[in-house]
Amino acid sequence: MNIKDAILLGIVEGITEFLPVSSTGHMILVAHLIGLEHGEFLKSFEIAVQLGAICSVFLLYWRALLLSKRTFIQVFSAFLPTAILGLLLYSFVKNYLIGNQWVVILTLTVGGLFLMGADFFLNKGKRDWKDLSFRECILIGLFQGLALIPGVSRSGASVMGGLAVGLSREKALEFSFLVGLPTVGSASLFEIYKSYETFQGQEVDLLTIGFISAFVSALLTMRFALYLVRRFGLWPFGVYRIVLALIFLVGMKGGGYA
Repeated sequence: MNIKDAILLGIVEGITEFLPVSSTGHMILVAHLIGLEHGEFLKSFEIAVQLGAICSVFLLYWRALLLSKRTFIQVFSAFLPTAILGLLLYSFVKNYLIGNQWVVILTLTVGGLFLMGADFFLNKGKRDWKDLSFRECILIGLFQGLALIPGVSRSGASVMGGLAVGLSREKALEFSFLVGLPTVGSASLFEIYKSYETFQGQEVDLLTIGFISAFVSALLTMRFALYLVRRFGLWPFGVYRIVLALIFLVGMKGGGYA
């Protein structure tokens, strides 16, 4: 990996983190597209660089998180089941799923179908996330836990959980922003801690560059993501996921992304 690769992957992470299209899945596929080998550093980079994107949430929503005890507990309630699942499945996910483009293609496709189904059957919600009970927040956290599988999309899974408890599309996406702060932040920090020996010298510089690229691109994307979901719903993202999976499947069959 070089500086241009780190910038590109950081931008991809920042743009896709808050859209229901899977940021990790996109980074895995883009890495294959530009010919990067999925060694230990790249696997760790794809997890750790998400910290840059999620810091943009704190910049925009710190008041809601720090000045409202109820909001803090809601977010923590949604984070807790995901954290437990992450600790239990960390080794399996990193060793067998991260970097596997076939897993990403499958989950992009299945996730796209579920998004379109959720947009059709669960599109009547009008509730605000501020009205969620703690039990409903835990349910959303269980949905979010599905995103441990690359390609599922953390925001997409938590949005579907939000729709299931009656949130509007926009409020479900906004709550996924908030829940992403402890979820993605802790996962990234845990990865840096577990793989600190991987980040040495040039690798630290590349990760820092990726952080900055992800932070800036995420900051520019968040409000636009809310607009897209409010204006068009979720089905275009479902279609996009399926089309993207087909493009990469054809490319892999032709040997283009080996």
